[in-house]
Amino acid sequence: MCNAENERQLRALATGIAENAKKEAGVNARGYEGEPASGWVLVDFGDVVVHIFAPEQREYYRLEELWHDAHTVLRVD
Repeated sequence: MCNAENERQLRALATGIAENAKKEAGVNARGYEGEPASGWVLVDFGDVVVHIFAPEQREYYRLEELWHDAHTVLRVD
């Protein structure tokens, strides 16, 4: 899960994450859900799902609370 401040950043992060996963790990995204205008874009890699939120959407849905006991794969601060 990560934040993007605007639609352009949401789109760029989703594209960049998918491109880097393919380039660095040979893993293709299975699909995308959501639109940058909605404030939430999801990149699906099968076993790993990346959520990119506008800050307001992240606060509203609070997925960290839902998944609080899940294994953290990578944390970047």
